Amino acid sequence: MKALTALTPRTALVISALALAVLTTFLARTIMYGGYFSDSVGLFCWYAACWVLFTVALLALRRVPARSVAWLIAAGAVAVTLTGLVGPPRTSTDSYRYAWDGRVQSAGISPYDHTPQDPALAGLRDPWLFPTGAACAGPDLAPVPPTDGTRDCTRINRPAVHTIYPPVAEVYFLAVDVLSPAGARHKPLQIGAALVSFGVTGTLLLILRRRGDDLRKAAYWAWCPAVPVEAVNNAHVDVLGVLLAVAGLGLVASRALTRRAAGGVLIGAAVATKLMPAVVLPGALSGVRRVRDAAAVLLPAALFAVLAYLPYVLLSHGSVFGYLGGYVEEEGYDDASAGSRYSLLRLVLPDTWAFPVLLVIVAAVSLYVMWRGDPRRPWSGALLVTGWSFVLLTPGYSWYALLLIALVALDGRWEWLGIPLAGAAVYVLAPTLRFQPSLSNIAYGAAAALVLVMTWVRRRRAHARQRPRRRLMDPSTAPTLPLGTGPD
Repeated sequence: MKALTALTPRTALVISALALAVLTTFLARTIMYGGYFSDSVGLFCWYAACWVLFTVALLALRRVPARSVAWLIAAGAVAVTLTGLVGPPRTSTDSYRYAWDGRVQSAGISPYDHTPQDPALAGLRDPWLFPTGAACAGPDLAPVPPTDGTRDCTRINRPAVHTIYPPVAEVYFLAVDVLSPAGARHKPLQIGAALVSFGVTGTLLLILRRRGDDLRKAAYWAWCPAVPVEAVNNAHVDVLGVLLAVAGLGLVASRALTRRAAGGVLIGAAVATKLMPAVVLPGALSGVRRVRDAAAVLLPAALFAVLAYLPYVLLSHGSVFGYLGGYVEEEGYDDASAGSRYSLLRLVLPDTWAFPVLLVIVAAVSLYVMWRGDPRRPWSGALLVTGWSFVLLTPGYSWYALLLIALVALDGRWEWLGIPLAGAAVYVLAPTLRFQPSLSNIAYGAAAALVLVMTWVRRRRAHARQRPRRRLMDPSTAPTLPLGTGPD
């Protein structure tokens, strides 16, 4: 790896381009592999190989001439992202719920009022989302009560519960459904996610360029294997929340109150897309000392989120929070002993202490960011809060970390990318290896160790750079001249 950083600029450009070409080939093979249920270990090996190639491409990019960086990142983003379109969703069925919610709304019905298996919506079903008979043999299909005596099933996960997605996500699902041609099935959501992912890359490049920062950081998102797999192939709506959060943080970095307020609106929209982006709010308040500066971000964010929910509250007969409470219980966030959540904390603490201790630690990190953070770089504080929240929560779904990857691309601390890889290991391997808590401890423990080691290394380097400067500024270290030899 050290040899890659010593390359000539032209050679580095060639190696980076070749690594991207091989990376796209491996990504396409990974997505077409389809071994989540039959060979999850083999699937993860292909995915891990993609991360190795990603690392090689990044190391070579360090030596690529500055004039070539932007177009190389953009070209690589196109190639890498489009690999997510080569097959149907492979490791998640969430996008089928998106498609259903969009179809229900197109029929003039609130997505919060009925479950997918509700007979009242039987007229909206089609053979793609609701197969029948022998087509119901797949492991990723859920049974539903039959309507005409035949065996019925659906691709939608948890068909007996109401939707969980916030209003901005629901508007997105509706827009995709309205714009989709008949019989398009999963492709419109994948294409929409690819376009949003390109938007994230463009926004990152714009923010970095305006700040005079190194454009190479954008490659952490643009070329990351998690993006084509989770954002595009599985079409997770999290990518829309990422775009809104990144754009919001870019505006919050401004000193102008109007731009900060606009950033608050975008962050509020991100929260109203997928609740996870709320973790960037402490970062958005980095270094804020005046109440009006904090209010300029928080009030627009809260107001937008409330107003986004209002139309659905007025039009729905059921709760607009849907299955949120049930999801929290199902995933073990309310009962640490129920699963592998908080697994690192539970190594050293009783199960009942895990959640309270997590709240204390995240609150402490948030206060540190708000007090000591750089207001010109709110994404650095957001990365710190988001990263440690993931380390302590140890979530089992790898696509949650898409937000973390985008924050890494803004900040540049690559060591946090170990967390998305750890999440993928837990998600893909746990169902087969059947030791999820131990696997979670190993994967997230290694990711946390990498962060701690690199944090120590960075501080040592920063201290070493400051030491010669201090010597030069210290009068006691200045050389003395013999009397009478100085200038007249």
